[in-house]
Formats: sequence, structure tokens, C-alpha cells
Amino acid sequence: MEQGTVIGVLAHVDAGKTTLSEQILYRRGVLRSLGRVDQQNAFLDDNPLERQRGITIFTGQACFTAGDRSFYLLDTPGHVDFSGEMERCLSVLDCAVLVISAVEGVQAHTETLWRLLEEKAVPTLLFVNKTDREGADLSRVLGELNRLGGAGFVPFPEKFEDVLPVDAQEALSELDDDLLETYLETGALPKDWVPAAGKLLAKRRLFPVFSGSALRGEGVDPLLRGLELLAPSAQGDANQDFSGRVYKVRHDKGGRVVFLKVEAGSLCPKTMVDTPEGPEKCNEVRVYQGEKYQAVSQAGPGTLCGVTGLSGAKAGDWIGSAPRRGLDASLRPLLSSQVLFDRDKFPAPAMLQRFRELEDEEPLLNVAWREQTQQLEVRIMGEIQLEVLTDLCRERWGVEVAFGPCSVLYRETLAKPVVGVGHFEPLRHYAEVHLRLSPGPRGSGITFQSACPLDDLSLNWQRLIETHVLEKQHLGVLTGSPLTDVEVTLLSGRAHLKHTEGGDFREAVYRAIRQGLMSGESLLLEPYYAFSVEVELSEMGRVQSDILRLEGQCGAPVESGGRLRLEGRGPVRTLMDYPKELMAFTKGRGRMTFRFDGYEPCQDQKEIVEAIGYEADRDVENTGDSVFCSHGAGYPVKWYDAPGAMHLPVETV
Repeated sequence: MEQGTVIGVLAHVDAGKTTLSEQILYRRGVLRSLGRVDQQNAFLDDNPLERQRGITIFTGQACFTAGDRSFYLLDTPGHVDFSGEMERCLSVLDCAVLVISAVEGVQAHTETLWRLLEEKAVPTLLFVNKTDREGADLSRVLGELNRLGGAGFVPFPEKFEDVLPVDAQEALSELDDDLLETYLETGALPKDWVPAAGKLLAKRRLFPVFSGSALRGEGVDPLLRGLELLAPSAQGDANQDFSGRVYKVRHDKGGRVVFLKVEAGSLCPKTMVDTPEGPEKCNEVRVYQGEKYQAVSQAGPGTLCGVTGLSGAKAGDWIGSAPRRGLDASLRPLLSSQVLFDRDKFPAPAMLQRFRELEDEEPLLNVAWREQTQQLEVRIMGEIQLEVLTDLCRERWGVEVAFGPCSVLYRETLAKPVVGVGHFEPLRHYAEVHLRLSPGPRGSGITFQSACPLDDLSLNWQRLIETHVLEKQHLGVLTGSPLTDVEVTLLSGRAHLKHTEGGDFREAVYRAIRQGLMSGESLLLEPYYAFSVEVELSEMGRVQSDILRLEGQCGAPVESGGRLRLEGRGPVRTLMDYPKELMAFTKGRGRMTFRFDGYEPCQDQKEIVEAIGYEADRDVENTGDSVFCSHGAGYPVKWYDAPGAMHLPVETV
């Protein structure tokens, strides 16, 4: 298969995503027999850990044909703990199929998936699954979809070709002026409605909705026909220079495999490829069907392939023409945990190297070695991810590891504006920077602007200062957590005609930010979950009481598939362990799902700061002290004395 359209199948966990993917491959002749997730023989869940747990952990891929079109299918993880890999796949999709259970309807993670598809502008079809189950309600799901994404959700019938049913024609005509004009004049859509519908899908104005039972194979053929007729084609030009987008990395027995989509040009074995870390030789180009692959002599635009030999390409990167780093994650870990291991059997450097390999596959792990405490830490999406990491270490290296209690990843910001100053002047170096740090809107991160006249400091130095403000993850002074939601304004700065180098302003900027934080009033922020709980009527009273006890807020419960659903939000710190409690008192019948819902001021700031015990003055890697020069030698000035030693006047807030 030389080229194709890349489709991703996405869903909230247990909606039937992998079952639908298996049915698609079976009906297109890729599989001789159907596998099942619950029987641990699904074709795309080929890893032993996936079959053991009954969930998709790693993205499975395969290729198939429908009519005269070729497709590459990506079966992405549905569990929120592994949603980082799912998000990275979105960057290479031409089209998505979002699977929703007709019983549970639109759930918390479904909303997250919809938001990500909207952000990435991915054309989307929907498959409402499990319509054969008790409690299935297609009309309710359609109502939830309309509330989620507005207009454009058009149910497609089991059979459709040139003519659609009247209700589908009417709904489709309302999305396009030309179609509407024809419909009003003739009472029917034109026979060539398919190209117009395809354009509407590509622009995310049309979202075709199919329904059925993936387990029974019902509704799968209409979905395939919809993909064949409507799904956008790959847009790459085979005559351009090669360009590819990496969406995942795996380490197997044969070494490191980089999975990518050819966006333009073609990729052949034994050719040199430009990566963000420099030119490298591509050894082998593989097209995968599940865990098996076939080596190919050329991969053209739209092709999903695995490549060996590339050590410098990471998930999210563009390689080939104009190589660059491209990882842009909306989803983020909210928890961290310490890796516990036998240091006599496995020295820390060796264990760190192993976890760097895991980080190569899952960049959101953000593996960190804390030199002061001699601890190895990882960031995670949830506790199931820790269980999988434990199994991976055992399976891959025969190494037994455990993990400490999960800790919430806090953020810090400012409660009110403050001026920070930094001076860096060891012998033959010079830079001074004055910055105003102000609280920014929640979720804005770190932003920069200049109020410094160009006559006082030239543009090249001001741009360098901006780079240094934005390039680093600055740490707060309460708990050492990352700084966020701060507007940084350059007030003034000074360079030396002979002695200033670029690194001097880096040191001055870092010290100015830290000095401002040490002088000002900081605010601890904690992550919040938006949650959805489904329980029986008799259990709802206790759930509502528990949510209030855990500092959460919630609305009124609503009926959902014969049960009650409660939605709300609350701190990750208090809610993260509640699903276990819920499962215990509901005897496994209760269901709770989370999605990240931003950061808010922490209600227990004093207690948490004391418990963490971070000492900002002792963090020598993040100092607010300045360096001045006297008699040919540099000397430090503590942060609280630095304003009085500055060469430029210090503004007040």
C-alpha cells in the first residue's frame, strides 16, 4: 500500500473502540477471524499487558481498503491514563471516528476527546455503539452531542447512496447555502450531494453519525461506506522534498522504531534524513499490520510507517524538510511519584537510563533525577499507568520496581505585582535586568512584553531577554513548583559595550524573576478535575455528601440509562482516591470519570507548603542573588539587598 487516508478511532474507555476497529479490519478482509478484547485475542491489542488488562495501552495500527480507497487505521488508547499517546496521534490524522456508547452516552473523557479534535481541526465521524444493549438511547446521545458541539450532527441511515432519507436531507441542507437553495427549490438534495458533504466534513461543519453494535457487526458497513465516500484524502505532494511527522516511538527486540506519517515526498530505505538533532540514515521502512510488518522500498504521502536507524527523532517532531521539534501537548500529568528500586542490584544511573527509554516512548513521564534527595521521579496521568510501568520494567528488563504515593503537581503564581531585579557581573561580564511580574489570567502561562525604550536597551538585547524569560520553567518559592500565569514586563536593562555576552542576560533574567518572587506574595495553585459519577438511586445521597466532604461542587443529578449521573468539579488532591471508595461501597457498580479542568488557588496553602518543606533560599540552582564586581573580582549580593546595589534606578510597583 503506497498511499492512504489516516483515520484514528477514539473513545472513552469501554465504549467499544477496539471492537469496532476489529470489525472494520475483518469486514475488509484483513482478518480471517474476529478477535475480542474480553477473550484476550484482539488483533490490535497485541501486547501481553493489553490483553491481560483488557484495555488499549499502545496505539495499534493496520491498513485496509474500502472501494478504491486505501486507509491506515490507528486504534488509540481510550483510558485517560494513556491519553498522551492518543493526543500525539491526532497530529497525523486525516479523519477521526469518535465512538460513543449508546448506554453511557457522552462521558467526561468523550468531552476531552471532542475538545482535542476541535483544537486540531480533525474532521470527525461518529459511531454510537452498543445500540443492542439495555438502556441504549440514540436520541439521548444525539441530544448530548448537540449540547457538546452545536449543530452539524446528522444521523446517516443503514443504507445510503445517491438519495438520503428526507430527515437526513433536511439536516444536511441546513449546513450549506447551495444545498439549502436546491433543497428549497426541488424538495430534495442534488444527486451529487456527496462532494458537498465531503467538503462540509473536511471543514468540521458536518459530523455524520452512524450507529449500531460493533460486537455484532451491525452498522459497521454503513460507517465504512461513509469513510469511503466522505473522508478527506491525504494532501501530500509526492513531488516535493520528503517531510514526515513522528507520532510515536517504540523500543522492541530489534531496537528503536520511529513511527511517522509521510506528509510530502517519499521515504526510501538507506537514505539520509534530517532530524532536529542532525542528519541520520534511515535503515528500514516498515508498514505495520498489528504487530507484524512488511519492509517496503518506498513510502509516499499519507503512508504510516515505522523507521529504524533514527536516534534523534522524537514523538511530535517534523523530520526531513525543515526539521523541528513539534510536541505540543494539551493533556498533562497532574501527579508525580517516586520510583522505588533495589539500589544494590540496580544502581541509580542504570535505572535512570531504563526510565529514559520509557520516557522516549512516553514524553509526558518527564523523568527527573533529584540530586539533592537522590530520588528518581516520574509524572503520571493516574495509578493504572504506574501498574503498567511496573509490568513493563519486569517484562522488558526483568527489573522489579515499585512507586511511592502519588503527589499532586502544584503550580505557583503571584497574588499581586512585584518588581524583580537581577545583576550579573563577574569579571569581564555584565548584564542588568529589571522586570515587573504581575498576576496573569488563569491558564495564560508565562507571557512577556517590553516597556523599555530602545534608546535605553537595543532591540537585540530585548529580544534575547524575552527568549530567556520564556525558555525556562521557572520555579516558585513556596513549594518549588513551576511558575505560571505571570505577565513579565521588561522595565529597564543595561549591557556593557565590550563585556556583555548572551549568557550574561540569561543569568540576569533568571535572577530577576527569582528575586521578584522572593520579594513578592506568591499563591499556590492546585489542579482541578471535572468529574462524572454514575450510581444507582439509593447510592446518590452518599455520593453527594462525599463530594461536599472532598471540597467539590456538583449540580443536580440527572437520569442516565436507568441510573443517576452527577457532574461537578473539585481538587485533584481530594478526589484522586475517591474512585476506589466508590467502587467499594457500590460493590463495583459505581462509575467515576475525570478530566483536567484547570488550576485554582489552593484552599489549604499553608498546610501544604509546610508539608512539602521546600526551602527557597537553599535552592542554589534557582537563586535570586545577584553578582557584582569590585577590584577585579565578582562577589554575591543576597536577593534582599540586591535592589539597593543596582546600577539602574529601581521602579516601584
